[in-house]
Amino acid sequence: MKKLVFKFFCKSSVLLLLLLVTIFLFGCGITGKAVYESGQKPEIYFCPKDNCGNFLAKNILNATDSVYCALYDLDLRNVIAALANKSGKIDVKLVMDNDNDDNLVMRENVRFDDSRQLMHNKFCVIDNRIVITGSFNPTNNDNYNNNNNMLVIYSNALSENYKEEFDELWSGNFGEGNQNANSVIYINGKKIENYFCPEDSCAGRVISSIESAESSVYFMAFTFTHEGIADALLAKGDMDVRGIFDSGQSSSRYSQLKRLKEFGMDVKKDSNKYKLHHKVFIIDNQTVITGSFNPTASADTKNDENILVIHDKEIASLYLKEFDSLWG
Repeated sequence: MKKLVFKFFCKSSVLLLLLLVTIFLFGCGITGKAVYESGQKPEIYFCPKDNCGNFLAKNILNATDSVYCALYDLDLRNVIAALANKSGKIDVKLVMDNDNDDNLVMRENVRFDDSRQLMHNKFCVIDNRIVITGSFNPTNNDNYNNNNNMLVIYSNALSENYKEEFDELWSGNFGEGNQNANSVIYINGKKIENYFCPEDSCAGRVISSIESAESSVYFMAFTFTHEGIADALLAKGDMDVRGIFDSGQSSSRYSQLKRLKEFGMDVKKDSNKYKLHHKVFIIDNQTVITGSFNPTASADTKNDENILVIHDKEIASLYLKEFDSLWG
């Protein structure tokens, strides 16, 4: 009888352990296996000096099969003309935030979100092999006046991720969705993590990256109100932590600029008379977090957003150069 009870106890313990491990893995957001690819190096552009709109329009015009874009705002004529040029020739679809309905002259194959949240993405998937994303809206202000960044990444796996997100938006599934199935991709040996908010907890990804920092954290933020992310920065007070806030948004009641300053952190307002529109964190000069995600509670829990966590010193050096130019 004792042996029977002992066997039952051991078997139950093993099952319980397996259950706990499963809960831990899924609770930590570990989804799918890492994907490995090789190919063309990513391209990084900084507006206004690089004229991001020209590069976006060029990629759209070079498309041979499909163009799927989820854009918060759009009024840049050459991008609209490029989309119109390809529409009817290939599969062109566009999802936009309904707040910017009045700004859009193109009407075919366009769908708008509802008013419960912002459809704040700024990405395009071209021919299911190219992803263009970052902080850049294809607007005159973002192209010619505001500080922004835009990435062009050649990856079938990353394109599949963004296409699945686009399909959710196209079907009217806003402010929610399935977790990203393949969030870790290696391109030419360089690791890229890809997440969509609110389903993938973007704030948690940013906090985790900050917590892993060993020497420095630099950031450029259009609007920054998320207390948890600010807390993670404050916990790194013994490191080189510096940040630039957009001067207009930093006057908000909930901006973390004043709080971080009061704790002695080296943060300041930008000097662009227009907008600092970046949403960037640079960790240890070797990891970059960028995308449409502003460090705010709404961006984390309500809006449709995307971020990339790029583990690449060469790319980080480009973002560090942009940070230094704006800091100076």
